[in-house]
Amino acid sequence: MARRPTGAPGLTMAGNFVTVACPDCENEQVVFEKAATAVACEVCGHTLARPTGGKAAIEGEVLETVEAR
Repeated sequence: MARRPTGAPGLTMAGNFVTVACPDCENEQVVFEKAATAVACEVCGHTLARPTGGKAAIEGEVLETVEAR
């Protein structure tokens, strides 16, 4: 008897990863555009993304989409 695959077929992650430049120190960091928690810069600690219940509020320049789905 064949086993059924787990999970719903055809479902993918909703959202993309983006590279964001910190407005304070110009560090480039990859952030999930629908972040559920605040994301701080790894170098200076400035908040790069704040959760809003949907797409996060990005507080820096989005340089590129790293992984489009």
